[in-house]
Amino acid sequence: MPNFESPIGLRCWDQQPGDRSNPQQEGYDLSLLEDCENAFRFTAVASAPKVSSLIRDFSRYLPGEAFFIIEYYPDEPLMQRPASTDERPVPEVFYSPYMPTAEIIGMIQPFFDRLIHDGFVGFGLANNRQGLEMFYSEEKVLTFFTDNHLRLCNFFQQQGLPFSPDLVLPADFGHDHLSLLRMAGQLLPESLSNLHRDELDSVNFCQQLIDLLDMYPVEEGISFFLTRKEQDQVAFLLGGVADFGELDGADFGTLLLNWSDLVTECEEGFEGNLEEYCLGLKVRDLIQFVLDEAAAELTEKIDRILEVPDATFRRILIDRRKRIDRPESNETQQEPFWYQGVVRQQGVELRRDLIRSGWFAR
Repeated sequence: MPNFESPIGLRCWDQQPGDRSNPQQEGYDLSLLEDCENAFRFTAVASAPKVSSLIRDFSRYLPGEAFFIIEYYPDEPLMQRPASTDERPVPEVFYSPYMPTAEIIGMIQPFFDRLIHDGFVGFGLANNRQGLEMFYSEEKVLTFFTDNHLRLCNFFQQQGLPFSPDLVLPADFGHDHLSLLRMAGQLLPESLSNLHRDELDSVNFCQQLIDLLDMYPVEEGISFFLTRKEQDQVAFLLGGVADFGELDGADFGTLLLNWSDLVTECEEGFEGNLEEYCLGLKVRDLIQFVLDEAAAELTEKIDRILEVPDATFRRILIDRRKRIDRPESNETQQEPFWYQGVVRQQGVELRRDLIRSGWFAR
């Protein structure tokens, strides 16, 4: 078997500069996801020269639309970091809106080698409605989520990646993460050797991608996977039954993330106005509508997803003897705790609007 060729941004502790072999071998493993019937997590490692073509081939399973994911460190130009350090900075995550998959691949094509080789960058491609996601982490490990494991097993076979129940990952051995900026020109792959230092800086090229794909930040929060079957159930419940205005047609998984993001923002200090705050509460209305109407198994799963953000939101509400006015339609079976009171950390605009609406005079 040929030597595994690691991205240059990940180096074993016993490697010399320029030596890109390491203890890994190509392969994949899989496991069932908790709380998901017939849904699987695949973990795979592939030699660096294979990764770009593997991702392009995978994108064909998303023939319509997808969204792009990027994870990097925009505020800390770290040049090197031991993987074992206890105090690791947290990267920021950005999503693109849904776009034609082929268009995304075309846009990121000039950036592929930098995304693959930089030791502080992760990226991926997903479509929630199709129950399919791929992410290539800064650990240079591929992770896939799917409810069609046979299709992905066939995919890996076509890519020449064997099933490996004893898969070796970077976390299994000591290694450093390296920035492309730290690489001497002769150590860079040929495709990167002629690029200017500014073009090799992940802060710059990731920001270029964020601007190019109109990406937006996503707060670290809840993690879940909804199968196509579960999302079909939700789509059936929402289709033509309820009127949620500008939220109609929104991806349900995105709404769950939006609610979690709103809770995080409110915990830190909500900077929007009262109208924006109430729109966030309306997201929770729509989620509750699904909870009220869905089958028990799906309801229990969504309840588990909401457990932390709901508990947090209850905790940060004050003046709960009063209610923020709620929409006149779309009444839910459960008393909406999210309308009882208002969040403690009010930004200038929200507090101004609350004063003008007479909230504090009630």
